[in-house]
Amino acid sequence: MSRLVTSTVPTSVVPPAPPHSLSDTSRGPSDAQRWPLRRWGLLIVLCLALFLDALDVSMIGVALPSIGAELGLATAELQWVVSGYVLGFGGLLLLGGRTADLVGRRRVFLIALAAFALASLLGGLVDSGPLLIASRFLKGIAAAFTAPTGLSIITTTFAEGRQRNRALSIYTIFGASGFSSGLIFGGLMTGIGWRWTFFFPVPIAIAALVVGFVLIPRDRPDATGGYDLLGAITSTSAMLVLVYSVVTAPETGWLHPQTIGLFLVAAALVAAFIMTERRVAHPLVRLGILRLGSLVRANVAMMALFGSFASFQFLLTLFLQQALGRTPLEMAMALLPTGLLVALSAFFSDRLIDRIGTPRLIAVGLLALSAGYLLFLRVDTDPVYATMILPTALLLGVGFALGFPSINVQATAGVDNDEQGLAAGLVQTSGQVGGALVLAITTALISVDHATGEGATSGATAEQMLAQFQPGLYFVTAVALLGVALTALPLVFGRRPTARTESSEDAEVSEMKTTV
Repeated sequence: MSRLVTSTVPTSVVPPAPPHSLSDTSRGPSDAQRWPLRRWGLLIVLCLALFLDALDVSMIGVALPSIGAELGLATAELQWVVSGYVLGFGGLLLLGGRTADLVGRRRVFLIALAAFALASLLGGLVDSGPLLIASRFLKGIAAAFTAPTGLSIITTTFAEGRQRNRALSIYTIFGASGFSSGLIFGGLMTGIGWRWTFFFPVPIAIAALVVGFVLIPRDRPDATGGYDLLGAITSTSAMLVLVYSVVTAPETGWLHPQTIGLFLVAAALVAAFIMTERRVAHPLVRLGILRLGSLVRANVAMMALFGSFASFQFLLTLFLQQALGRTPLEMAMALLPTGLLVALSAFFSDRLIDRIGTPRLIAVGLLALSAGYLLFLRVDTDPVYATMILPTALLLGVGFALGFPSINVQATAGVDNDEQGLAAGLVQTSGQVGGALVLAITTALISVDHATGEGATSGATAEQMLAQFQPGLYFVTAVALLGVALTALPLVFGRRPTARTESSEDAEVSEMKTTV
């Protein structure tokens, strides 16, 4: 039987749960509200892993000045503390998700989580810049395996529809909350010493590892066939070269021969990967999965959401700390309403997805982000928090709360169990690559004073810095608006998604089975 996929969410045929799955396909709608304690424990363990991934990114960002001062790292070297993580994470996400399908999700998740804890510990103990960057690269690799594997465990454990929407809403809220709370924890830990930003996740990761060893069910690989080694090499190499090119372009120059050459190498590797996947018997990425329009739109939306949000936070951090002289903790508190809204949305986001549908929620979420960025363009060098910063923080919270879980639900809906890790890896790769690309362009736009044509100077006044940040703010806003346009087009010109009940899905399943 051929694969059954559709372009709206949710309209797919849910495949029978394998014997090792904890899927609730046989339960009624009311059972979705009465998960057993063991299932809640499993979900919390997976949520903690994503929480730590997001927490790490924002905590280290706050600690960068202290790290540079103690280890004697210049700005060009210091960026690699962040970029090393992005290279490992973004470059290997696709491989991480597919490895979980081929090797077994429990095994991959536990090994990767242990590696994450070890890399965190090493990062806090080293005394040189290169070793610190190496530990960050290893940590990014570990996260590239925990993130898609954890997501695929959820999507193969909870039945598609109401239960999966609820689980994914809780899961993604943990990720967004980790990103927001990392700013606060980063400020607190940096006050004690920057090494504590590395030590802080270690006991949490160890606790999650121990509980996960007990609660994550033993499984067999869902995917069958040989391992596509050439596809793994070309795809991973392409992602690493692309991310490296984007990260280094602002420093070396976008038209520098090195940058152009790296982009050509990345393009050649992508072409080699596509040719490989078309020819091998058991491809790493079944290219036919990209015919699922809902998945493609989810990936585009993730690039716009994460790319614009990460870049805006970068600009806001520089503006508040460097231009206005605020402390890291004060900067973190300014974004606290964003994190609170995201956390509170865990109580209702799954019901919104069931009632309204993911396409509309994604479009509205990106529209809220765009409005928040546009409002921030009014800011001056003596901003009143309640009128100039708080509205943006609230709109960012609404946008992230609506968009992030909806994107993850849409990206994994209509995908068979043996490709859940692949779908999860694709959407998370889109977020990382989008974040790296948008941030790199944003950094390039603000690295030059457009009034004088000269490079940025540490002695610039607040007015000069604000003027210098304007092109970056406009670009971030344009990225979010482009995401709105691309995700809203199917709602305007395509078949309008309608709310679906479980009974109507069951009727469709019966009809398709009869037809087959």
